[in-house]
Amino acid sequence: MNFAPKKLVTQLEYTEFSFGPLRKQYKMIAGKDKVVTLLYQLRKDSKAGDLIEETPKEKPFVFLFGIGQLLPEFEQNLNGLKSGDNFSFGITSENGYGNVNPEAIVDLDKNIFVIDGKLAEDLLVVDKVITMRNEEGQPMNARIVEVKEEHVKVDFNHPMAGINLHFTGEVMEVREATAEELDHGHVHGPGGHHH
Repeated sequence: MNFAPKKLVTQLEYTEFSFGPLRKQYKMIAGKDKVVTLLYQLRKDSKAGDLIEETPKEKPFVFLFGIGQLLPEFEQNLNGLKSGDNFSFGITSENGYGNVNPEAIVDLDKNIFVIDGKLAEDLLVVDKVITMRNEEGQPMNARIVEVKEEHVKVDFNHPMAGINLHFTGEVMEVREATAEELDHGHVHGPGGHHH
């Protein structure tokens, strides 16, 4: 009996030959340099907590995995998942957006809010988020906490600082990122960046 191979059989062909329908079940897994599309609900503290954010089916969240733009623990919990996989996990405030830093809540002189000689009262609304600039000219978001006679108390903490996060959802698709997406550091096409 001759056991010499007649042709090279790829691993995918071998899987199909040996296990039939398993080849059709092969799905790419989420990981570094993959484009991941998913739907999710973000809730405060637990799966039953107050809804913070939800992605609609017609506008899923699409991101380039592993380039440092998302919370590290968020990606760790999605690593290895495939299209059709459901997920449910929590992230503590320490591993999310941090705890509330009391030093980031400051009183600013009301004169800072004078524009063209007039107090910008439309900005000075409690809970309104405004963009300010630090000493280096970088933008920083601040939430108006209180408006006093001569000062305005603002909070420079991230809006989700001090909040434990809980994500539930489903991975819709995982694909290889293109060379251009990797070079630019973001997703192109549906759900991504358009040049």
